[in-house]
Amino acid sequence: MKSFTLYGWLVCAWVLTVSFQYGYHISALNQLQDVLTCRRIDTSTPVHYGLPTCILMNDATFSLVTSLFTLGGLCGSLLANIAMDRYGRKGATRISSVCNAVGALLSAVAASVTAIALGRFIVGFAAGVGICVGPIYLAEIAHPNIRGNLGVGTQLAIVIGIMVTQVMGFGLATPKHWRLVLFISAALSIVQCFMSPVITESPVYLKRIGLPEQQKRALQRLWSDYIHRDCGSYIHAALGALIGYLIAEELVDQPLLSNEEMPRPAVGDRATVTLPQLFRTPELRRPLFIAVFAMTSQQLSGDFLVLYYSNAILSRALPALAPYVSLVITVVNFLMTFPPIFLIERLGRKQLIQLSVAGAILSHLAVGYGLDTGMVAISSVAIAVFVMSFAIGLGPVPFVIIPEVAPSHASSSISSVALSVNWIMNFVVGLVFLPLRNFLADGDPMKEGRVFYVFAVALLCSSLAFSKFYRR
Repeated sequence: MKSFTLYGWLVCAWVLTVSFQYGYHISALNQLQDVLTCRRIDTSTPVHYGLPTCILMNDATFSLVTSLFTLGGLCGSLLANIAMDRYGRKGATRISSVCNAVGALLSAVAASVTAIALGRFIVGFAAGVGICVGPIYLAEIAHPNIRGNLGVGTQLAIVIGIMVTQVMGFGLATPKHWRLVLFISAALSIVQCFMSPVITESPVYLKRIGLPEQQKRALQRLWSDYIHRDCGSYIHAALGALIGYLIAEELVDQPLLSNEEMPRPAVGDRATVTLPQLFRTPELRRPLFIAVFAMTSQQLSGDFLVLYYSNAILSRALPALAPYVSLVITVVNFLMTFPPIFLIERLGRKQLIQLSVAGAILSHLAVGYGLDTGMVAISSVAIAVFVMSFAIGLGPVPFVIIPEVAPSHASSSISSVALSVNWIMNFVVGLVFLPLRNFLADGDPMKEGRVFYVFAVALLCSSLAFSKFYRR
């Protein structure tokens, strides 16, 4: 593409590595559970290269170790704005990669529950920082012509990471080889760290801290159609073109901040909007609410809740293919992440979200009905529809919206709050799902689908709140 150089695409791939690692570790331990927790014991070789071939854990312990990823992610998201503002987008990405390398290596050589739990928390922290900085970094290096399309790359990288570990599970989930899954993640992060000296900082960040010459060089390397003129006026024109596009497409009814309202730090001033200032500034409440409700809707869609039943339902429908059910669902999710790349600029962000929410709500209702009536075929089709619905909107679009609605001086803070809400909602939904399901079913297996009706209503309310702030 003319507007992006080959070097620009290299930078994009470097940035998206942190999103890939996020998806990678979401499913890494799940694929290794049986062999990792000693359910599949190799009595012939209890030790391999000086390390035990498994770590004895019951289900409760394994669940705790797995959930530490979420706790680490929340901590990383809460601190991401400090890292982005103090060390830049590139520096924050490097922090994420270093932490992931340390956490993955610690998990790979772990000989006890404590070691692998600590490693899991550290990779979660890395994911929390990375998932905050990634979308902002991409938006700030992308040419206005492809900013929306490129923003979908975050979700695509996440899905690819999940799919890669699913595939690895078929060959490496053995007592002698499961540690390789974690070593591969660490190696990728180490390579990312060594590449960082040749990666440019975000031009928007360079402008904000008063380094126009470095910003100009960054633009020359990233954008093939960059014209040698005053860098400030070029960026101003590019941002103006983006705002003009949004207004022309009626994605927003007015600028979120006027020129007079927008704080403008002096050249060289590193000061940005802190979290307390973010909540006290009236002009920033609307972009904050948009980001928060977008992320809340993503979690209330119950992506993993529907997938929770996928194996049980689809295995009953296709018993001979049970081991491949999860992989097939992941591949469908991966394939359906591509359409938004082409549709996001044609249909718009809000339209994709609305289509996605409508499909997810209908899927929840169908899954619930199928479970309550014992009609496996309906639930099976509904799961496939849900995966496709989530992939076209609720998965990728929230990551695209945040850097677009947030002014540059507040983007790190808004992203930090929104992604922290995402982690919290993920934890809360996972915490209440099973107790709520059991309460609503009242011991009757044919009433377990009722919980999906509750989440359909919750998603509807959240999406309506999002639409209220993200107006045409």
